[in-house]
Amino acid sequence: MNTWQISEAESRFNELIKAATFLGPQFIVRDGTECAVVLSIANYQSLASRELTLRDYLLNGPKTESFEIPRDPDLGRDIEL
Repeated sequence: MNTWQISEAESRFNELIKAATFLGPQFIVRDGTECAVVLSIANYQSLASRELTLRDYLLNGPKTESFEIPRDPDLGRDIEL
């Protein structure tokens, strides 16, 4: 199980921590919407230790192969010279 209702997570907190440690991230759900994630310390440290360089940011940014900007068909107004 990797999804917990918030009341269940509160009442079974120890099991939640064990599941995060041995089974991976555990998602907490409130009113049908995921609102939190419980991670093991190892998972957290691996995420927190990543330093993003400018090079990494630029190389891993949004992909633009299929990026199209629609052109405005308006050519402006006619001017008499």
